[in-house]
Amino acid sequence: NERIGMYTDSFTDYLKNDKKASANTVEAYRRDIDGFRKYMEERGSSDLAVAVSTDITGYMLKLRTEGKSASTINRKMASLRAFYSFLAERGYVRSNPAAELTVPRTETRELEYLSIEEVERLLEMPDETAAGIRDRAILEIMYATGMRVNELIQAEVSDVNTTLGFISFDGSHGKARIVPMGRPARQAVETYIREARPQLLKDREDCGVLFLNYYGQPLTRQGLWKIISGYGEKAGLETRLTPHILRNSFAVHMIENGADIKALQELMGHEDITAMQIYMNIKKNRIKDVYDSTHPRA
Repeated sequence: NERIGMYTDSFTDYLKNDKKASANTVEAYRRDIDGFRKYMEERGSSDLAVAVSTDITGYMLKLRTEGKSASTINRKMASLRAFYSFLAERGYVRSNPAAELTVPRTETRELEYLSIEEVERLLEMPDETAAGIRDRAILEIMYATGMRVNELIQAEVSDVNTTLGFISFDGSHGKARIVPMGRPARQAVETYIREARPQLLKDREDCGVLFLNYYGQPLTRQGLWKIISGYGEKAGLETRLTPHILRNSFAVHMIENGADIKALQELMGHEDITAMQIYMNIKKNRIKDVYDSTHPRA
């Protein structure tokens, strides 16, 4: 167990210091490795260094029988590949037992996103009350930056620069980065901070969090989902609107207007380019459409 602890500690130090991975990413790797360690213990071995490819295949089959999705199994296998590659490079193991592993195909998911017309309609829904001004700022900034739910509810007033038009993320949910905001989002957030936020705060102590509820407290995940789905219904959208659909809409509209995938990965705060696969398919389809409609011999 002491040796296992040394392996995982060395690996997580490498992720933090060399790969500059976020705390969430490091924790996910640790969980995946720990899951495999427990499986090995159940089979009578607690030493990860003696694992062979059949052990990892057996673990993968166990995950399948437990009903884990292909994408979950793929992620766990990617963690083990990276872990054993690290151990092999440093001479802790002779070879990487996960190197030749064939992982299950990830099921194709339908990418849900709004059309530009639907986004325009959605952004017209909030009214001019304090809550409405706040909600317009939320919708504008989510569509303008593609930020995650946790990034929005934990954003602080000090993270936003409405003069220069950007918001900074600290890296606790994805990669640390600075993302620009267009003029509509900048103006909506500026109006919210100046006019609506003081009304929501009233005379309570200011916690510094950007978006507040009626009690002057930070919005919760559930509160944000309720706000967004409510405006989706009000705008007459066919699908139930979620924060992730807004994030997808940001990505797809950027790609449709020629954004580079690598640049988009940076803007969205993804550590790994494979997380962009679903958006890459959109880009491929767009390139094919352009080719088909413009090449004389398409």
